[in-house]
Amino acid sequence: MNELNTKVDRYLADGCMQCKLGATPECKIHEWQNELKTLRRIVRECGLVEDFKWMHPCYTYNGKNIVLIHNFNNYCALLFPKGVLLKDPENILIQQTENSQTARQIRFENISQITAHEASIKAYIFEAIEVEKAGIKVELKKTSDFDLPEELQSKFENDPAFKKAFYDLTPGRQRGYILHFSQPKQSSTREARIEKNIANIMNGKGIND
Repeated sequence: MNELNTKVDRYLADGCMQCKLGATPECKIHEWQNELKTLRRIVRECGLVEDFKWMHPCYTYNGKNIVLIHNFNNYCALLFPKGVLLKDPENILIQQTENSQTARQIRFENISQITAHEASIKAYIFEAIEVEKAGIKVELKKTSDFDLPEELQSKFENDPAFKKAFYDLTPGRQRGYILHFSQPKQSSTREARIEKNIANIMNGKGIND
């Protein structure tokens, strides 16, 4: 079994540190100790290298991301970055959001759910490893496959420089913005999101840069 990663140890002690509750007794990490430690053991028994990415435990094979451990308010989860490619015979993989093209979760609400499905969890992990060994790629939607919100189209028509800057972005950055701008139900909120991100787009930055 590979060595423990000290950053994961700190994560289990203090949380992801993405909010003010990190490293305090109120951090939700303390409510999921048994579940997270059990998931850690199960994943490590599959021979993966323990790393820490995006503020969460991440397990890799030959440098490729196979599965991450997440915790939320009401559940903890294993996240498979290429989960859409797994066969999912038990129908337990969940698409976290409607805009998630490739990643899929297995969610757990308590320790008993994890221990009862330990063999299945390992089977999914081993399949994810085989997918990576085979070099199978996920065919992502192209930017042109997404419907542009009317507010963004209007902005393009009124500001050619902004339109050029948007399409000068990488395809991944374009998709990120389109999904972000399309989410709100109200037109005013969509417009506000576009206005808020104009400077970053003009500077060639993505939504998470």
